[in-house]
Amino acid sequence: MSRIGAKIIIIPADVQVALTDTTVKVTGKYGTLEKKIFTNLKIKQKDNELSIHRSSEDRKLRALHGLMRTLLNNMILGVSQQFSKTLIAEGIGYKFLLNAEKLSLNVGFTNPIFYIVPPTLKLVLESPTRLLIIGIDIEEVGLFAATIRSARPPEPYKGKGVRYSAELIHRKLGKTKTKTRK
Repeated sequence: MSRIGAKIIIIPADVQVALTDTTVKVTGKYGTLEKKIFTNLKIKQKDNELSIHRSSEDRKLRALHGLMRTLLNNMILGVSQQFSKTLIAEGIGYKFLLNAEKLSLNVGFTNPIFYIVPPTLKLVLESPTRLLIIGIDIEEVGLFAATIRSARPPEPYKGKGVRYSAELIHRKLGKTKTKTRK
C-alpha cells in the first residue's frame, strides 16, 4: 500500500477544488492550477478533505497513487501560499539585472546571458546578487531556478557561480607546495 497516497489532503478554507472524471482544478487567492488525473485513480472530496483511491494493486499504479497525491497537495499549497526559491550569484562582477520580462545574468562570460521570464512567475531582486523567484507551480519555479543556475554552477575551489540560498558547496583544497627532505 502506498503510504503517501493513503494520506488525506486537507483543503484550506480559501481554496476551491473542482473535480471532473479526468481533471482537477484548484483555485485560490494566488491563481488557478489544473492537472489531468492518471487513469485508474479516483479522487473523492468530502467536506474539506480529498482522498485518492486506486483500482488495483499494480506496482506502477501504486507509484502513481503517491505521485498524484503529492501533485495535488503541491497544487493546493501553491494557490494558497506560493512557492519561492532564492538564487545567489557569488563572484567578482557576478550579478542579476531585471528589465520588465527579461533577466540578464552577468557571470564572468564576455556577454551577459538573457532569460525571458515566464508570465506565471514573479522575480524580485533583493540585491544585485540575490534573486527571488515566486510562483504557484512548484515545478515551474524549480525548473526556472535550475535553468538560471545551470548558466554557471558553483565551482568547488572558490565557490564562484550561481547557487541556491540553502545550498551547501563542498569546498576542495587547491594545490599545496610540498617540502622535500635533505
